Amino acid sequence: MKSICLYFQVHQPYRLSSFRFFDIGRHNNYFDDYANRYIMQQVAEKCYLPANEALLSLVKKHGSQFKVSFSISGMALEQFEQYAPKVLKSFKKLADTGNVEFLAETWAHSLASLKSKKEFTEQVKMHSRKIKALFGQKPVTFRNTELVYSNEIGDMAYGLGYDTMLTEGAKHVLGWKSPNLLYCSASNPKLKLLLKNFQLSDDIAFRFSERNWSEWPLTAEKFVSWLEKVNPKDEVINLFMDYETFGEHQWAETGIFDFLKAFPTLAIERAGMAFKTPAQLSRELQPVAQLNVPYPISWADEERDLTAWLGNELQDEAFNTLYALEKKIRSLKDDELLRHWRYLQTSDHFYYMCTKWFSDGDVHKYFNPYSSPYDAFINYMNVLSDLVARTEKKLEENRRSRKKS
Repeated sequence: MKSICLYFQVHQPYRLSSFRFFDIGRHNNYFDDYANRYIMQQVAEKCYLPANEALLSLVKKHGSQFKVSFSISGMALEQFEQYAPKVLKSFKKLADTGNVEFLAETWAHSLASLKSKKEFTEQVKMHSRKIKALFGQKPVTFRNTELVYSNEIGDMAYGLGYDTMLTEGAKHVLGWKSPNLLYCSASNPKLKLLLKNFQLSDDIAFRFSERNWSEWPLTAEKFVSWLEKVNPKDEVINLFMDYETFGEHQWAETGIFDFLKAFPTLAIERAGMAFKTPAQLSRELQPVAQLNVPYPISWADEERDLTAWLGNELQDEAFNTLYALEKKIRSLKDDELLRHWRYLQTSDHFYYMCTKWFSDGDVHKYFNPYSSPYDAFINYMNVLSDLVARTEKKLEENRRSRKKS
């Protein structure tokens, strides 16, 4: 019997306030509390609450045949607690069914795995503790920010106790092989890998309401017929997507919630498929081959690489300047400075600076609150410059204090 692994990423960044050059050194109101509250509450009503209710109804209807998995960033969890406690309550209700797996990830939805093993490790441990505290689960499966993966990152995750990881079924890595099977890492065969079927996932996440698409409208019946045509030798179809697909990226008026409620039922009752969590699949399946991924891949854009976040000089300068602060920030043991530094690590800030305006341009513009990547860079660097100045000031104060003593 073929399985379906339905996984959702849940994330909201702390958006930056408009921070001018002349604000540097005057105040540290980096984050737009109004925008963060407004957007979280809006997405809660449009997406999180109705989508959670739909999933809960599917669990009640199908029992053990329907299971789902989430990774919820620490940034999103904090904002649920601050701005949308009803959402947190609804996720706890799902957790109580026993049919939901919560995955580990980086606390700040960061790219720390590319720059600092120490910071990566701390963020993963922070996130795991929070998931345990909120939902009563200790995560056993890992997904890195934006499904970023390489052999080295896989080794770090395994070293933290995770023997299963999610990533992208990138064509340049898979070649002729199918994403619909369990694989393992070439550098550590004990680490199992579940790969996103990007064609079927993106049919829902990106193309569902696209009237120019040759397959529009996408009905549950049509989608399940595609699932049924998957090679009989394949074992699992991994449907990985942003949770905000439902009601936010694809509005309710498109019929996306009707689709969400209908296609699992058809897949279970007509196609005889079962929905399983990554942890289940890791226990039940055996890897069919090793995957060698020497350079990082992700689930972003056609290239499935890092260029959405680190593809130009603006992004590289911001990224390198940010992580150059790590040693100094840590030495100060100042909770507020550390928290602000981590909020600035969120990958969205670098995504806003992307200058790719080709096949993926419309996607980048949709997710970008700035008028241009250059405005995003200037605003971010003004904030970062202020954080650098605060850090240097605190270090100088500490030096003077030690001299006096």
